[in-house]
Amino acid sequence: MDDAGTVYFTGTAGAGKTSLVQAFQDWLDHQGHDVVTVNLDPGTEAGSFEPDVDIRDWIRLPQVMQEYGLGPNGAQVAAADMIALKIFEVKQSLDGYKAEYVLVDTPGQFELFAFRESSKAIVDALSGDRSLLAFLFDPALARRASGFVSLRMLSATVEFRFRLPMINLLSKTDVLTPDQLEELLAWGEDPQMLSDGVGQELPTPDVQLSTELFRAMETMAPQSTLVPTAAAEQKGMDLLYEAIERVFSGGGAEETLEPGDEPE
Repeated sequence: MDDAGTVYFTGTAGAGKTSLVQAFQDWLDHQGHDVVTVNLDPGTEAGSFEPDVDIRDWIRLPQVMQEYGLGPNGAQVAAADMIALKIFEVKQSLDGYKAEYVLVDTPGQFELFAFRESSKAIVDALSGDRSLLAFLFDPALARRASGFVSLRMLSATVEFRFRLPMINLLSKTDVLTPDQLEELLAWGEDPQMLSDGVGQELPTPDVQLSTELFRAMETMAPQSTLVPTAAAEQKGMDLLYEAIERVFSGGGAEETLEPGDEPE
């Protein structure tokens, strides 16, 4: 699997990671590419998702709860660390496949992937020379300028912690109106438009604080294009593929889409 391109799909709970992994896998299959999917969430209940390599073959959340007498939250934390102990077995399973792409569905609880030291060990063990992070912007949060900024900060945090190339995806574009989609894509391209949106949304006393925060974020994470996707309708899969290939070929994702373009 050394030559395979590995993509880690991450984002806040409910952003649509699992659905997008499935949709992108189907699209790649139809394009004639060999794809392997990996589930790293021991508590997922997505019955329609049948990954090729599944952490639940080694660790299941209900068993962790029962064995250690933990509630759901404590079990999730314990399971996240247990995964690191099983990661070389997961790697061995992956090595049994010959594929062009490995699509990794990370835990639904974003913080378990983003902030646990064990996650860094997991990513280091599974990643080859061609690896990247795909962060999903959930429209439910991104429709407001302040929510959009918060998601960009989370995306920058993940990139900083894992030190892998990052592409930002706008998920569930099918729930947006054309005007809403155009605005979100423009926020991803134009820092001033996003700053203006934040200023209009927040009370006057908060504007200076938000402006300073915005400037700090710009220094840490330069503006980048959002790739619009809609898993339910399998829209934007070609744009996602182009963004991934651009990164793997040594470029960036910034030129993937012009503001106002819609997924085909």
